[in-house]
Amino acid sequence: QVQLVESGGGSVQAGGSLRLSCTASGYTFRCPMGWFRQVPGKEREEVATIDNDTIMTSYTDSVTGRFTISLDNAKTTLYLQMDSLSPQDTGVYYCAARGLSASGGTWAVCSSSYEYWGQGTQVTVSS
Repeated sequence: QVQLVESGGGSVQAGGSLRLSCTASGYTFRCPMGWFRQVPGKEREEVATIDNDTIMTSYTDSVTGRFTISLDNAKTTLYLQMDSLSPQDTGVYYCAARGLSASGGTWAVCSSSYEYWGQGTQVTVSS
């Protein structure tokens, strides 16, 4: 059973920083993972993603240059470093991972959608 657990959320003033962490049990970091956020009344938004094999990253335009998604060297923890936070970054942040369908020594077949989600961590930025 896969379980993702986020931590590191909290309340900060505009211009401040937070680092979110996501640890996983029952999951091997072979497939793309990402951070999403949601505010009441809006759809969940993809914030940043990372490919566990190539370590290529992508960001939504509003966070480019301010947020950094990364993995630890052991590939057991996913991070989201958030700098220069603004009130528009307020929301519940979720860690997500795509499922691993098959794998070999150097290859992996991953699902096309994010199958596993954490419970979310609240980030509140005040002006």
